[in-house]
Amino acid sequence: MYIVLSIVALAVVLVGAGFLYQVIGAHRDRLRFTSPGRWIKIGSGHKLYMLEKGEGGPTVLFEAGIAATNLNWCHIQETVANFTHTVSYDRGGLGWSGPSITARTPANCASELHDLLARANIKPPYILVGHSFGGLVMRRYALSYPEDVAGVVLVDPMRCEEWPPMNPGRQSEIDKVKKLSGYAVPIARFGLARLAVTSLLCRSGRISGHLAGAGGAAGRHVLRRVTEEVGKMPKGVWPIVAAHWSSPAYYTGMKDHVRAVPDTVREMRDADPIRDIPVLLLTPGKSTPVSAENVLRIGDNVQQVIAPTSAHWIHLDQPDLVIDSIREMVMAAVAAEPVAASV
Repeated sequence: MYIVLSIVALAVVLVGAGFLYQVIGAHRDRLRFTSPGRWIKIGSGHKLYMLEKGEGGPTVLFEAGIAATNLNWCHIQETVANFTHTVSYDRGGLGWSGPSITARTPANCASELHDLLARANIKPPYILVGHSFGGLVMRRYALSYPEDVAGVVLVDPMRCEEWPPMNPGRQSEIDKVKKLSGYAVPIARFGLARLAVTSLLCRSGRISGHLAGAGGAAGRHVLRRVTEEVGKMPKGVWPIVAAHWSSPAYYTGMKDHVRAVPDTVREMRDADPIRDIPVLLLTPGKSTPVSAENVLRIGDNVQQVIAPTSAHWIHLDQPDLVIDSIREMVMAAVAAEPVAASV
């Protein structure tokens, strides 16, 4: 009986210590990493975190992929800010922003972004830059608020035909991510996620390696993919990535975004094309080019550019190509301003 009570007491102490470790760590992360940006309260009552850099116009807006944050754009934004004003942000449920209170579909995200910009007093015209799911958000934004948009750069945007319900064979992938995200919430709440990602990104990686090994081949595969993708980002942001991945809210936000994929596809598969706005479509050389039919579905003035050495994360694989594409859009918008003003 004494042994049982001792084990229970030790378990309680460990759980309590893990919870305290997470609470203190999260508070410290917020103090250390959020000062460059600011929170804007939007109409729904929750706060979105945004980061501004640079001066001039038009403003370049960055929209990250489905479970990514403003950190995905850090190098691109830093460079683009040398020649114009830029804004990146975290969608509701991700990064430093508050929890999402609407389904994570492009229409809802675009509406929240529009509200954010209005309340932050960031005036159009905008150049929209979106990666993956973020590309669909930016397409929806251009359709909803065309008068605000001078150009669009889509960085390997999510293809509706590849996901449910158009491709029901991939529903199992969505279900798996939802399940794993649900498991990760309590793991993060009691500090184990913090222990693992801090080991991986800020220390030797020994602890994360042991934990991945315990998960078998799947665990090792996830570790390898994470290491490869984060390894393409500047080392200075790795501790901030670790802070995001340590938070239980991150996994809740990821689950919310992934859960909405079928609704996202239903919303965007028959969306109108963007009209009278130039669009640059950057497609990885390691995937199939977007068909002519689907290019026309995106817009009536779309130029597809192949990124020859890139996979899905073109902005990490070939950042100069993305920067040059944005610069082209900015220069075109600036050149068009006197014409627009004289009409």
